[in-house]
Amino acid sequence: MLEARDLVCIRGERRLFAGVGFRLEEGELLYLRGKNGAGKTSLLRMLIGLLPPESGSITWRGHAPRSEAFRADLCFLGHANAIKEELTPLENLLESVHLAGESLSEAEALDALEQVGLAGREDLPCKYLSQGQKRRVALARLVHERRPLWVLDEPFVALDSSAVAWLADLIGAHLQRGGAAVLTTHQPVDITAGTQRELQLGA
Repeated sequence: MLEARDLVCIRGERRLFAGVGFRLEEGELLYLRGKNGAGKTSLLRMLIGLLPPESGSITWRGHAPRSEAFRADLCFLGHANAIKEELTPLENLLESVHLAGESLSEAEALDALEQVGLAGREDLPCKYLSQGQKRRVALARLVHERRPLWVLDEPFVALDSSAVAWLADLIGAHLQRGGAAVLTTHQPVDITAGTQRELQLGA
């Protein structure tokens, strides 16, 4: 499904990695490992078409990352929460889904916010939330997300142990539906569903 061949990444005058390749099938999860500066986020940006590789190729079901077919199947969650502080969790969630070209009812949005532990805070401006709560607002879009390819940059950051377990189960359910996922994390996470693989950068 997702295939990368002989990728080379150069930032400035520094080569972060070379010869990187993998193939990710349905129901598989790929952990990107490596020290800070090894190129994990750069590789994720390559996979979603925001950063062209110096050389090499990336395809999703035969489509290039910047193609409409690729983007239609992609759900990307970056390290930054990408929420608007003045909007409420409910408004942020509905807007993010709209910008992604999808639809979500208010009832479904409220259900997602309840699942991430934000019941009772749906109408509170996000500027009043903690960092962990803001991360949950960003993660709420994954609750009803059915796009087959998830690319997640440090999705577990700022979460407590119960939220980490909840997100691990959500990713596991995605894999069980036949989805694929690529993620970075510095935390030990127990995802039992699907097949887990690792790619070490900077080794």
